[in-house]
Amino acid sequence: MTKTGQTSTEVSPRTAQRIRGADSPAFLLAQVGGHAAAGFAKRVQTLGLTPADAGTLRIVQAKEGISQQALGTELGIAPSRLVSLIDDLEERGLVERRDQPEDRRSYGLYLRSKGRDALKLIGQIAREHQQELCAALTEKERDELVALLKRIADQQGLRPGVHPGFGRGRLAGE
Repeated sequence: MTKTGQTSTEVSPRTAQRIRGADSPAFLLAQVGGHAAAGFAKRVQTLGLTPADAGTLRIVQAKEGISQQALGTELGIAPSRLVSLIDDLEERGLVERRDQPEDRRSYGLYLRSKGRDALKLIGQIAREHQQELCAALTEKERDELVALLKRIADQQGLRPGVHPGFGRGRLAGE
């Protein structure tokens, strides 16, 4: 411990300001984004879910009857990874595959009541997480931050509502 009460591995706010790049928007976005993603993962883990599960359930609810192929395209993930993800959600009674009358070679995905209940809890967790994460901001500042982040996301060609970690396999706890 130093005489200020900090261990030698801690970085004081004054020192952090001098660390090259610590004030760059890209670094700060990555730092806060990583922190936010890890915090959300920890919270949904209490439900026995991963962020990938939560995101998949959210899209299946919004696009009821979506085919696995369309869901894979929406999420930007490999078909083999999606099949595994859907198999797991189906085994746990959260989603179900139904034959599509117009194309019997494909299945539509639907939430089961247990999946709808899980989404309600996920929504509550997400709201609490957002409140905690953005506690330092006023409502107006939150709105401004959202507008700025949407502009960046649009300019970068990110899929609205889809975490880029889906395509890299980083949301399933891998």
